[in-house]
Amino acid sequence: MRGAPRRGKEALVDQGRQEAVTWRNRALLLFDRVAMPVAVCDVYGAVLLANPAMAAECGTTPGRLRGRDVLDLFSPREATQVERIAEALRLRRRSRYQVSVCWRVSGGAERYGELTADPVSDAAEDTPALLVMLRVDGERAPSPAPPAGPARVTPMEARVLALLAAGATTARAARETGLTTDGVTYHLRRLTARWHAANRTELVARAYALGVLAPGVWPPEIPAAQAD
Repeated sequence: MRGAPRRGKEALVDQGRQEAVTWRNRALLLFDRVAMPVAVCDVYGAVLLANPAMAAECGTTPGRLRGRDVLDLFSPREATQVERIAEALRLRRRSRYQVSVCWRVSGGAERYGELTADPVSDAAEDTPALLVMLRVDGERAPSPAPPAGPARVTPMEARVLALLAAGATTARAARETGLTTDGVTYHLRRLTARWHAANRTELVARAYALGVLAPGVWPPEIPAAQAD
């Protein structure tokens, strides 16, 4: 007779486990069908689980997102936002956190929006996971490709690009060329607009790709054809 209550308790435990598995499968099915991009991350931002909508924003499949840092996938537009959230999580504050982000999708277009992270756990003393949702606010078309063939620049533009490639600041480039800092900035803005470059790093990369700067040479040099 003593064995009967024990068997009854074991049966209840087994039933509870089966129900938990059933509800977990239902939750995962719902998770996969949610149209909004959603992921579950650990407290450090590594993706544990992502739905197809989130994977589609990253141009991959949900399985390939596991272990990826969510802030490598979506670039914060303000670093201070991330620092505040990291500090709050370190102090175990349970609030909803929002980060403005941007990212690129297939085809090169840049999207921007907002990540919302909610700490979640079974008990208040447990280390929380983060339920991360992505809201897409808009999209910018990719920059037009630069014209094919060797690019022609003025000797001063080429000199400024060579100094920039060598790591010179605007002030140093001004001293080396005899221009004012506004003069250097003027040339860089003209080149940036002409080549549709997003920043100075891309400007230098395009200078090498277009033959304005000689490849494989340090310090950066201007080819003879460009120096004429």
